[in-house]
Amino acid sequence: MLNLIAEGAPQNPLIPDTAELIIGLLCFFIVFGVLGKMLLPNIQKTLEERHDAIEGGLERAAEAQAEATRTLEEYRAQLAEARHEAARITEHAREQGSAIIAEMREEGQRQRESIIVAGHAQIEADRRQVTTALRQDVGRIATDLAGRVVGESLEDAARQSRIIDRFLDELESQAARS
Repeated sequence: MLNLIAEGAPQNPLIPDTAELIIGLLCFFIVFGVLGKMLLPNIQKTLEERHDAIEGGLERAAEAQAEATRTLEEYRAQLAEARHEAARITEHAREQGSAIIAEMREEGQRQRESIIVAGHAQIEADRRQVTTALRQDVGRIATDLAGRVVGESLEDAARQSRIIDRFLDELESQAARS
């Protein structure tokens, strides 16, 4: 094949000259070696930093998510506890309110009963007082009338008392029969 090239045969443009091929390969390996020694570590370092940043970011995000989830669960637990406590306090307040209402009703009943008893006692005392005053007035009027009818004075206290008592007893017996 070398003979064909030297003799002036037409050269195939797709097949390079051997010297050019060797120089091209040598330059390629030199550039590749320089780039591999100088640029590849920097590229590798940058890729590792990006990988660490991404992985670290994901880990931090996962930790933040886990912390947020824990905090949310704590808040939910606290909220549930607060609701339970509020319900317990409300129920306790209702029970106390019911107890106070029942106690006030009982106290009202006791006061009502004592007022009724005091009223009955007062009425009875007033009735006795009125009855006594009425007896005295009726006795005095009856004595005056009897004295006028008989024409003599009935001022004797013992006689007057006996007459008044007998007269009132007769009136009460007649009232009881009717």
